[in-house]
Amino acid sequence: MSSKKIIEHSQAATHFNKDVERVNWHDETLWFVREKRDKSAHQIPDWELLRETASQIKNNVLSNIHDYLIEFEANAQKNGIIVHWAADAKQHNEIVHSIMAKHDVKQMVKSKSMLTEECHLNDYLAEKGIEVIDSDLGEYIVQLRKEPPSHIVLPAIHLKKEDVSETFHEHLGTEKGNIDPQYLTESARLSLRNTFLTRKVALTGVNFAIAETGEIVVCTNEGNADMGAHLADVHIASMGFEKLIPERKHLGVFLRLLARSATGQPITTFSSHFKKPRDGKEIHIVIVDNGRSTQLGREDFRNSLKCIRCGACMNTCPVYRRSGGHSYHNAVAGPIGSILAPNLDMSKNADLPFASTLCGSCTNVCPVKIDIHDQLYKWRQVLVKEGHTPTSKTIAMNTMAKVLANPTIFNIAGKSGRFVMKNIPGLVNNKMNKWYDQREMPDVPEESFREWYKKNSREAKAKDNE
Repeated sequence: MSSKKIIEHSQAATHFNKDVERVNWHDETLWFVREKRDKSAHQIPDWELLRETASQIKNNVLSNIHDYLIEFEANAQKNGIIVHWAADAKQHNEIVHSIMAKHDVKQMVKSKSMLTEECHLNDYLAEKGIEVIDSDLGEYIVQLRKEPPSHIVLPAIHLKKEDVSETFHEHLGTEKGNIDPQYLTESARLSLRNTFLTRKVALTGVNFAIAETGEIVVCTNEGNADMGAHLADVHIASMGFEKLIPERKHLGVFLRLLARSATGQPITTFSSHFKKPRDGKEIHIVIVDNGRSTQLGREDFRNSLKCIRCGACMNTCPVYRRSGGHSYHNAVAGPIGSILAPNLDMSKNADLPFASTLCGSCTNVCPVKIDIHDQLYKWRQVLVKEGHTPTSKTIAMNTMAKVLANPTIFNIAGKSGRFVMKNIPGLVNNKMNKWYDQREMPDVPEESFREWYKKNSREAKAKDNE
């Protein structure tokens, strides 16, 4: 696991916000993707029916996960697939390494897999002397820069073409200053071609696993997963157990939702089915828990396991758009990551559920109807009760509760606050008060609403008695 020191979301977001031009660009770009999602969704009359159907299918899966997992394993094994079970990230990484060791392989080509990011597989294998090349273009870019992805669908969305040009010039020897996207993409393609042709082991993620048939489905737009899996002798597929769906007929529901929610496309360019290995080849599926069972047992949070990793909640979230994915210090960023991460480690991820306005936009766009903003609110309550909030905040909230509960103290506090803001503004508007970092000092009211109401009520009564 990564030992890198965690920087809280607010601090990391402050750093990201120093580049105002980039923040605005990041915000606008993601909102453009959100708009594409809306246009695509509105073209389907039964969009809301699709969402409800997908949500209910996932409800069924989560309620009967034990049976579906056994069914999937049995059918996959009948197809000649080797199935492994991993209780946590460590075990997942050890299984992957053992497969590579068995075949005496020191190199791997990998397509996008957020589960392997969650398990820190690349770092683990690097320590074992194994080279991993990420073949998804966005993942490849951030890997060259030694950065984690900042988005589950658009891993390099935080970078501009100028950044990519500099990275490719440094690592691939491309023409300095050439920012033409087609040129840069072609350069990456040429660099990766030899990787595809020479790697004997390929790893992919899993978008959907079908219990009825024992097959897995991998959705990509670049075809890199197919290139890796079809050219390699060994295909390893890493999947969280929540990726199950009961029957193949259910797949159409999710495929219609996934790409439209993610990028506004009608469907992903490649939706590849892997059911059985070719002669002389191997397919291994590693089914991972890593905290999912615990989340499944949390009544208020189990619905988070419905997630199909479309990224729609990130594209719409006003906080994510203006703070950047790296500010979430978690493999999955944004609203969905903020309700998944505390389950893995409450102490380390206690800040994330508070990185939200609770506006509900994430819930509105979720294709499987996860109640994301409700779960963010509920996680806040859990974290406070468990003592995972800063002492200063706990004291402040307790003090506020006492003030708000006592009318006399509330009135005194209000008058004192107005006096200080009007006559000694420096006590309020300073670096210690984060509220004013990016806000203007409001005009100080002459009186409180209660005082205004009493005065106007008396005047109204006086007029009525005249």
